[in-house]
Amino acid sequence: MYLHETPRCRHRIRCASALFSIQFYIGWNGRIWLSDGFGLDHPLIYWVIFWIVALSYLIARLASKYLPASLHRLLKWTGSYWIAILQYCVLLLPAADLIYLLLTSAAGMDRHQTVLLLGWAVIAALLLILARGSWNAWNPVIRRYEVTVPKRAGGLRTLRIAAASDLHLGTVVGIRYLKLLVDRINGLRPDLILLPGDVIDDDIEPFIRYGMADILKELRAPYGVYAVLGNHEYIGGHIEPFAERMQAIGIEVLMDRTVRIEDKFVLIGRKDKAAERFRPDGRKKLEELMADVDRSLPLILMDHQPYHLDQSVALGIDLSLSGHTHRGQMAPNHWITRRLFELDWGYLRKGNLHAIVSSGYGTWGPPIRLGDRSEILEIVVHFNGVEEKPAG
Repeated sequence: MYLHETPRCRHRIRCASALFSIQFYIGWNGRIWLSDGFGLDHPLIYWVIFWIVALSYLIARLASKYLPASLHRLLKWTGSYWIAILQYCVLLLPAADLIYLLLTSAAGMDRHQTVLLLGWAVIAALLLILARGSWNAWNPVIRRYEVTVPKRAGGLRTLRIAAASDLHLGTVVGIRYLKLLVDRINGLRPDLILLPGDVIDDDIEPFIRYGMADILKELRAPYGVYAVLGNHEYIGGHIEPFAERMQAIGIEVLMDRTVRIEDKFVLIGRKDKAAERFRPDGRKKLEELMADVDRSLPLILMDHQPYHLDQSVALGIDLSLSGHTHRGQMAPNHWITRRLFELDWGYLRKGNLHAIVSSGYGTWGPPIRLGDRSEILEIVVHFNGVEEKPAG
């Protein structure tokens, strides 16, 4: 057993060492700026404050059971924004340090003035990034798709679906933003509402404490409201209590289940891929889940992580909905998600499958989005071959 765990442990140690080295590099630049630019040189005080800020997200996660709610919330918010600052400092500071060397060595500029000027330039860039990213995160768009499924749906001509993935409800994404979601979705007057995973952000405690279920239960649709689990529900480990609370407010969480809705279409909800790692029973294969499904009806699949689209094509899925990727959330991370997934955001027609991946409504970590927007999906599904009903 230990032989198998050793490489994983070594990998984690290397990652942690790299992260702490990057944090130290950022802290070192900050100390130089304060010292050379303003004459503030109290290294012990500086480094204590710096590491509290740099580790605040980790502290909030590990010590959540022991911290007062207000302190936990402060640390979580601070740490969330620090994640964004960390990423963009990694991009900005090496360039600033290179410019410093060129200006002081080649151009002969004064060292103190150059440090001060470049420090302010980096701070200004960070503030612009945070401002624009915050606006993108807290001002969701409604993204509309129209697809045609060549099947009959029990006399139904059109199905209007509202979907929102990756809400990440918790300490950062809270009550006000959830109310906006409910208002926007109900305003679309959908026939069906789907929540394709990561409804909560790991811990169920804020979801309970802030009464978020009471707001979610205001979602209304004639064919119902359905959800599936995402990787963050599995990370938090509160699957059963979460599913029970959702069931109590009329939202069914489909965990490897199919639902035939009024003999018009079939909704298929998979457990998240994370179940293979976090749960001994894992999750069913898609073909196993669909063994008794009537494939002559339109088939709508919710699977949080958009893997294996070929399987959905082969098994006759008509429409698949996923999230998870956030489209990288903060550019240029979309370069990574684009390589990891065949479809990391938007729409793809593959055979008879209409695949849609959402960038999500909420955010993980910092409430910052660059290169994408928070979104709600409005999907209008047209069914071909429906017999005309006689007038009157």
